[in-house]
Amino acid sequence: MNTMTKGFALLCASALALAAVTETADARPRPSRKAKKFEANKTFGLGFMIGAPTGFSGKYFYAPSKAFDFGVGAIGYYRGRNGLHLHFDHLWHPVSLASTPDFELPLYLGIGARFFSFDDRDNFHGTAFGLRGPIGIAFDLNNVPIDIFFELALVLDFASDYDCAGCDNVYADINGALGLRYYLN
Repeated sequence: MNTMTKGFALLCASALALAAVTETADARPRPSRKAKKFEANKTFGLGFMIGAPTGFSGKYFYAPSKAFDFGVGAIGYYRGRNGLHLHFDHLWHPVSLASTPDFELPLYLGIGARFFSFDDRDNFHGTAFGLRGPIGIAFDLNNVPIDIFFELALVLDFASDYDCAGCDNVYADINGALGLRYYLN
């Protein structure tokens, strides 16, 4: 037997001997963690976001766990393109990942559309219409009319009037933004 094999055998024998002489402990039950359904305590909020895009954000809850959101802003150098970005999404908030008297942490996902009017690094202009699939979390304060959110959105764009030779007219990417909204009611 070489030294490595002897060391491993000694380690296994020690572990078995220790297990034989120690008392077995009772396993504690895992706490039951039922996911809580999220219910909004706000209706309409406006704020800002930074990332892709950077600009204004709004959200309107039309049902306890369903909302529409929108964004108007600029995207700088997305695939070498920068310009005006507009989006509109339908969101579902199926679960609150954490719930305390001070805040809720809802997970949300949705489907939406976007418009992107851009200039590229070679000064070609284009317009893209696309689909968005956002997923995010919101730090929704219970006692203050504010939420802070982080979201990633899968985007599938279809560019039109884009006369750049060799440029993609259909492309997918991920946008991400961090934002804050103040709720008016």
